[in-house]
Amino acid sequence: MASWRPEEVAEAFRYATDWFRVYVEELNALNVYPVPDGDTGTNMLHTLQAARRELDLADTARMPEVARAIAYGSLLGARGNSGVILSQILKGFAEVLKTREVLDGPALKAALRQGAKTGYQAVMKPVEGTLLTVARAAGEGASGESLEAVLESALTAAQEALARTPELLPVLKQAGVVDAGGAGYVRFLEGLRGYALGLPLPEPPKVERYAQTAFATEEFGYCTEFLLEGVEAPIEAIREAVAPFGDSLLVVGAEGYVKGHIHTDDPDGLLAAVARFGRMVRTKVEDMREQHTEILAMAGATEVPPPPLGLVAVALGHGVARVFRSLGARVVAGVKTQNPSVEELLWAIRSVPSPVVLLLPNNPNVFLAAEEAARLAREGGKEVHVLKARTLGQGLAAAVRFDPEAPLEALLPELEEAMAGAVTLEVTWASRDATLEGLAVAEGRPIGLLDGRLVLTGETPEEVLEGLLRLAKEGKEVLTLFLGPNTPKENAEGVAARFPELAVEVLPGGPDLYAYLGVLE
Repeated sequence: MASWRPEEVAEAFRYATDWFRVYVEELNALNVYPVPDGDTGTNMLHTLQAARRELDLADTARMPEVARAIAYGSLLGARGNSGVILSQILKGFAEVLKTREVLDGPALKAALRQGAKTGYQAVMKPVEGTLLTVARAAGEGASGESLEAVLESALTAAQEALARTPELLPVLKQAGVVDAGGAGYVRFLEGLRGYALGLPLPEPPKVERYAQTAFATEEFGYCTEFLLEGVEAPIEAIREAVAPFGDSLLVVGAEGYVKGHIHTDDPDGLLAAVARFGRMVRTKVEDMREQHTEILAMAGATEVPPPPLGLVAVALGHGVARVFRSLGARVVAGVKTQNPSVEELLWAIRSVPSPVVLLLPNNPNVFLAAEEAARLAREGGKEVHVLKARTLGQGLAAAVRFDPEAPLEALLPELEEAMAGAVTLEVTWASRDATLEGLAVAEGRPIGLLDGRLVLTGETPEEVLEGLLRLAKEGKEVLTLFLGPNTPKENAEGVAARFPELAVEVLPGGPDLYAYLGVLE
């Protein structure tokens, strides 16, 4: 094959993403840098899948459209340190791609080298022995004229560089592994070569051990990410605002969007600091201490015997996730437009060391995936019960009553009762003009939902919140109110003051694209 037309480039990318997916669990098990967590493979896969979704919407007969889809999709979908760096490598790759009518050997060499260069430029303090090192080696080692020759030589150079990563990064040598991000890049290149040679997808390798077991639990802080839109300030200004909050800092952007990643002990302060630069459309905050503990438990490295019952909950919004975790749940991100996959739910169920696991989907759109994940987990020996929580409020009410030591037959009716007694309030904005539930709403106008049903609209989010409370407060005593990433706390407190009969707790970290998420009990 002398060259790839635009349609073939898009298909090669899709195939390489499928190839990468085979090795996700292997990559998660390898990861130890920058902390002993376990989601490098998952984060890189999400980044690749986001680019593939853009390709599915693009005119793949035109190379500039293929290039834009890869660069733009990977930026918006990038997750984690490794995902953001990968998105920048793909951005550099796309910069070369968009100038060519076909992808041949010389163009691929240039694209691999530009990808590595763009990746290095995105990182404030590049660390050798990582994904960056392997990407640079692939670009420098690419040789030959044919597409197949360039792929083969680049892959060989990347594999050799990957084997050297423990010599460059002491934490890898301590754990006895190569770098997970670099290994992921090698798997992606393997996928491109596999497409060129017409190879079938391989079988997933068996994971024998987790590298995280080489480390004791420490204070790792929070892995915090944000996505801003409508940004006009220079990226350097946002980097300066973010830098004092922690390390592992990445701030990148394109077309008015800015994606940020940082490890910090103050995620709420960080998000408040960057919110002034644009509209916050997505956030993710993960407690790396909790994640590390979960990995150790799944690997059987903890000495404390697990309780009889475990809990998995689907949630969106770092404050909501934090509450679920404080109540003993393993959290899977995703509600509304970001529903989790069967694979993500299954991984979470398996990561809980308890023999019996309760699963809270917290959205009807997750029910089918939850049932399928439960079925697959049962085949592996887990006893799983899916509680049909339809809203985050119902899920939180059940989690409050969850007792990992309680008899299952007595606990399940109690959790069902808690779910039935909770009312969920949601204040967001209409995404389009529509008439729903007999109510006409205009795009961009604040709307209010009770238990997922549209019931009113208003001029401001606070007006809508007050209206929802007046409709639903009868017989309720406690209101837990989560703030959206762009909502001032004083606005919520002003509304709450009009309801002295309610005990109100206001918390940060509600779901993205919401003004308020409330739970009445």
